[in-house]
Amino acid sequence: MTYDLVAALALFAFVSSITPGPNNLMLMASGANFGFRRTIPHMLGVALGFVFMVLLVGAGLVQVFDAYPVSYTVLKVGSVVYLLYLAWKIANAGAAKTGTDGDVGTPMTFLQAAAFQWVNPKAWAMALTAISAYTPDHTLWAILLVGVIFGAINLPSVGSWTVLGQQMARFLTSPRRLMAFNWTMAVLLVGSLYPVIWPH
Repeated sequence: MTYDLVAALALFAFVSSITPGPNNLMLMASGANFGFRRTIPHMLGVALGFVFMVLLVGAGLVQVFDAYPVSYTVLKVGSVVYLLYLAWKIANAGAAKTGTDGDVGTPMTFLQAAAFQWVNPKAWAMALTAISAYTPDHTLWAILLVGVIFGAINLPSVGSWTVLGQQMARFLTSPRRLMAFNWTMAVLLVGSLYPVIWPH
């Protein structure tokens, strides 16, 4: 892999990781509702789960979609349904409470966030593009390099969205503001499905 190709891959990883998508919108909502520290497992699950996904796609999963196109359609439908369910959960999330009342809600765990990558349409688009465009020879070294670059860039990128949500929490002190924020995040999450449902 040439230096120019690595530089282009790093730019693609940054732009695709920092721009709005299901992961980032959910992390911002989690940061606002639960704070940065409690969202760390969610962030790590996103970053490491995506790296694992890239490695498996590079190892041959992309050939499955080429051989059985209907499998990609099934995945797309399942992804849309699950994201609509997550949007509903975000819209109806309450403020995190402590003490005798316990927690109204809990942030996504590491394993849940890692597993979510497999039903995240943006993650699939990123992984398939990264492998097909930036590993022309499909060597193990090139695939591993894609995973390392994405892992190094993705974690701070998604972390910035968590920090943004945490900073917004100071303005979400009333239940009405928090409800409006959560519903806004839910609507944006549904809106992120537009390229999946109506591709150009």
